[in-house]
Amino acid sequence: MNAALGTAGVVLGVAASALGVVTLAVGLRQRRPNLLETGWSYSLLVLLGAVVSVVAMQRALITRDFSVSFVHDNGSSRTPALFNVATMWSALEGSILLWALILAGFTVHVAHRFRRRLADPLVGFALLTMLVVCLFFFLLMLFPANPFTTVSVPPGYDGPGPNPLLQEHLLMAFHPPMLYLGYVGFTVPFAFAVAALATGRLGEGWLVETRRATLVAWGFLTAGIILGAWWSYEVLGWGGYWGWDPVENASLLPWLTGTAYLHSVMVQERRGMLRVWNLSLLCATFSLTILGTFLTRSGVLESVHAFSDSDIGGWLLGFFGLIVAVTLGLIAWRGDRLRAPGRIDSPLSREGSFLANNVLFAGFAFVVLLGTVFPLVVEALQDRALSVGPPYFNRMTVPLGIGLLFLMAVAPVLPWRKASGELLSQRLLWPGWAAAVATVGTVALGARGLGTVLIYGLAAFAGGAALRQVVLATRRQGWRGLVGRTNGGMVVHLGVVIVAVAIATNGHYLRESEARYQPGDSRVVDGHEITYLGTTVVEERNRIATKAQVRVDGGQVYEPALSQYAGFGSLIGTPSVKTGLREDVYLTITRLPDEGSDEITLRVIIQPMAVWLWIGGGVMAAGTVLAAWPGARRRRPTDPVSAPVPDGLEVSTPVGAP
Repeated sequence: MNAALGTAGVVLGVAASALGVVTLAVGLRQRRPNLLETGWSYSLLVLLGAVVSVVAMQRALITRDFSVSFVHDNGSSRTPALFNVATMWSALEGSILLWALILAGFTVHVAHRFRRRLADPLVGFALLTMLVVCLFFFLLMLFPANPFTTVSVPPGYDGPGPNPLLQEHLLMAFHPPMLYLGYVGFTVPFAFAVAALATGRLGEGWLVETRRATLVAWGFLTAGIILGAWWSYEVLGWGGYWGWDPVENASLLPWLTGTAYLHSVMVQERRGMLRVWNLSLLCATFSLTILGTFLTRSGVLESVHAFSDSDIGGWLLGFFGLIVAVTLGLIAWRGDRLRAPGRIDSPLSREGSFLANNVLFAGFAFVVLLGTVFPLVVEALQDRALSVGPPYFNRMTVPLGIGLLFLMAVAPVLPWRKASGELLSQRLLWPGWAAAVATVGTVALGARGLGTVLIYGLAAFAGGAALRQVVLATRRQGWRGLVGRTNGGMVVHLGVVIVAVAIATNGHYLRESEARYQPGDSRVVDGHEITYLGTTVVEERNRIATKAQVRVDGGQVYEPALSQYAGFGSLIGTPSVKTGLREDVYLTITRLPDEGSDEITLRVIIQPMAVWLWIGGGVMAAGTVLAAWPGARRRRPTDPVSAPVPDGLEVSTPVGAP
């Protein structure tokens, strides 16, 4: 029953998407508003198909219906309830199902948001584009990644359950959905970019209408990346949170181009400039989400995050190529009409700083893309393995990151068009003092290395500039000075500064020790007393865990563990972390006691400011919410979709902008 119900949902999704695409295409070609208005009905049917399929899959997982191949390969009666629900997105077919559900939800949101303007060709083309993407993902589930194929089950069969690493922490239930909400959310601005190119309505109105959708997608993607880093830190046991893993890079790439777009789009809204660049960034961001899906789900990568080999690699790569070809063709076709009416008057202006910001973000994305894809190209062409590791990424990205910190400090205080020296000296006075004090203070406290000192100084510079903006805005407008794109953006900047300082401190001052301990042994590691009390073996529903009792600083006992999961041969380590605002004490077992012995090998890592990574991520998420909240004086163009802002017309400045 579950397989039949799920297959019916997938078929409904395919049929509704395909009929919607054909109907809207005919309506656009023949200029028939009545056909365009059916987009709302087709989007609801697509969502219904996705919901039916997800309900069927969750029912199959909960009831342990091992006749469904996905449950047969990934489900287990031993899996705890929460991770049993999360099993759906722990493997290939279920993750595509989640993707389709979120995409259908965004499609319905767009149809509802513009329900009074469905006859407008711009909205019609946007819905058509989204239904094409829906059709592709439903076709994936109908053919190469079908989650509802059936298998015969022998009596007493119990599945292996999801990957043990995906059962080790609560974040597994939230990190992938957050990431997918970010990935899929960028379909909305991409669809309107394609619609603007297709209709030739290239004014700034569609940008205003998709502003909040873009911010929401970026915010979810940011939260997903931060939660993924936290999961890695809490689960993988190597003591880090970011290892430049190719699948980590796949999520970072659209974040970089999306961040560049959020900055440069303000130039287009204000001055009507950078039109080709902004369209290219949006198309690149969506294309990179598809490329990331290919890297994660095609089996071309060896990664703890990647799924097993599958047949969908060619489908995803073909769809990626189609998106790139179509969008480049549309931009080339509309090239003459995309010429900007304005120009940058001075590099010392906000638009000049945003352009420099975009160049650095584009360079950052290129470096990450090259390091991620180049080994795959070499392997495909020369049939030899090539590894690009953290040294390459660190060496290439740190200078770019330092440049971005500098621009974060300067850009918010620059006016549009041109800045005078007197104005700059006035606005940069307090941020400059903060940078000087931070630089001298960190050197006095023992910071060494030009890069590290620069990061501390520029972080104080950027933080001072952002804080100045927020203080001035709240003085003028009270609590409303915290909302709106500009002021919410400054809160995001503060979160970025916190993350940058935490990364620099963690990388520069991290200490670790590995030693053998007998029960009762006590050692001091960088000022922390580590006492090993002994081990216990705990049999849980889904694993047998050998836990070490370790007392830290004479207080609480922590329990790093090595676990054996049924159906999986290797031992899975689980670190235990004493978290503090100043530093974490990170404990992992690297060797269990031999038979007849109680001696273990314990690794202790002192992680300075690790918790500030998650705090900074939370500040960034809060800033995104504030930025998406409309400011007090935000002026919305009248019917901006069906009557875009004329070329060259400047949109009102967001609340709090100097």
